[in-house]
Amino acid sequence: MSTILANPAEMIHHGAPHIIHSDEELQEYTKALFELTAKEETTPDEDEAIELLTLLIERYETERYPVPTGDPVTVLRLLMESHGLLQKDLIPEFGAESTVSLVLSGKRDMNKDHIERLSRRFRVSPAVFFN
Repeated sequence: MSTILANPAEMIHHGAPHIIHSDEELQEYTKALFELTAKEETTPDEDEAIELLTLLIERYETERYPVPTGDPVTVLRLLMESHGLLQKDLIPEFGAESTVSLVLSGKRDMNKDHIERLSRRFRVSPAVFFN
């Protein structure tokens, strides 16, 4: 066994990346990943760190924020329900309660701006709002 892995618990104790357990840790890992990927050139060790951070972030997001499937209105309703939101709570994303009502009733489609704001609010890919 490699001496590096002789005591993995000790490595984690000294600050090695570990499984993400909270949104606060997610923010820290995401910030570190963005800083690494913003570099024009990376070292082999930095490339390895990028891969590891990406895996840890994806694992946490997949478990914590599973992506719902279905038609866009069904997905939106599921997201609203899982976050305990009412129609009026989506006014910032749609601009007016009447627009929210039209979208939820299927009388109006979501536009690009609605989808962008909703995906940011719910931390999901914009793709979940497309058929």
